Amino acid sequence: MFVHTFGPIAIQIIFAVGFTAIILLLIHSVGPKLYNPIKYDTYECGVEHYGDARGLFSVKFYLIAVLFILFDIEAVFVVPWSVIFMEFKQIGVGLFIFAEMAVFIGVLILGYIYIIKKGALKWD
Repeated sequence: MFVHTFGPIAIQIIFAVGFTAIILLLIHSVGPKLYNPIKYDTYECGVEHYGDARGLFSVKFYLIAVLFILFDIEAVFVVPWSVIFMEFKQIGVGLFIFAEMAVFIGVLILGYIYIIKKGALKWD
């Protein structure tokens, strides 16, 4: 029974690993081997690089990223929840599901307040 259930998955995994190994071997054996310093030089938007790539960034960049993730996660969870909420209400667990979403929104509001306190929304 184990073979009948997981046999196709094992075959797919073996095929994927084998195909990846064959492609990597082909790339390594057929690909160019000459080193060209101009080709491997850093290039971005036509501007020559300068300085160290590990420079310090303002914390606001990270706070904006946290803000984006905060509201992206909210949209991902709240929209489907609002679509199926009436079904949960008809089953009889509407109050519990509503309370869970209230806690979730509360956590999001705390994150929003944290970002406001840190000044991430002030554009200088």
